[in-house]
Amino acid sequence: MIELAAVFAVAGAASNAMGTAFQRKAAATAERRGLRLLAELVRRPAWVIGMAGVIGAALFQSLALVNGPLALVQPLFILELPFALLIAAPLMHRRLPTRGWWGVAGVVAGLALVLVSAAPHGAGHQASSARWVLGLGPCLGAATAAVLLAGRGRPAAMRAALLGAAAAIGNAVTAALLKSATGTFADHGITAFLTAWQTYGFALAGVSAVLLLENALQVGPLAASQPALTIGDATVSLALGIVLFDEEIRTGWWLAPAVLGALLIVAGVLMLGRAVQSLGVLGR
Repeated sequence: MIELAAVFAVAGAASNAMGTAFQRKAAATAERRGLRLLAELVRRPAWVIGMAGVIGAALFQSLALVNGPLALVQPLFILELPFALLIAAPLMHRRLPTRGWWGVAGVVAGLALVLVSAAPHGAGHQASSARWVLGLGPCLGAATAAVLLAGRGRPAAMRAALLGAAAAIGNAVTAALLKSATGTFADHGITAFLTAWQTYGFALAGVSAVLLLENALQVGPLAASQPALTIGDATVSLALGIVLFDEEIRTGWWLAPAVLGALLIVAGVLMLGRAVQSLGVLGR
């Protein structure tokens, strides 16, 4: 089941990357704004393909979370950034620079090292009310603190990093609630799914995370927000998996290669962020 979860998670990352790249291509030459922009985009095949990618990503993520631990699935979504860059560069008729390829290699190698070292396992779907309070309370507090600290007057890079961190927490919380809701659907059917508070919780958390990310991209460079978003999502998801669903990871001397892998991921994400900015294929 864990292998199946990994396959679905990688497919979800690739699908979301495709959605981002094609939506960016469709919007790059759009002339209208507001509701008129949407009316223009829906007539463009690239935008339709992009939306299909986003919908596919949500489906793949749900399947991954039903079949495997949160601590495995969410870190694999780190692959979305290298996938997006690899798809967007040729789509926008750009050439990926050498540092971009090094960034891809760093993210992939680092992620493999982290997951092999940590070997996350355990795949419960539900948690008690006490566990939800213990897991979600600190997340809400940390996200609120990050948003407050990112107020006007701070350097742009700091604001982007803080809002990126808040968006990362939102993504992790969304995934945890989605895992619980899809588990309810798999075990008890659509009626139970529609009456579970987690179903509406993940929708609210997801919208909040998207808004936080949009603000992070507006106030500062991608190179500042992306590392916080990438590492924050994986780290918080790992913690929530342990607290909520009794997931386990290897510790002891295995922590050393896991830390090395995390450093490789950070270095790779930084290089990819600079490549994205230099190419201008995914926004700021």
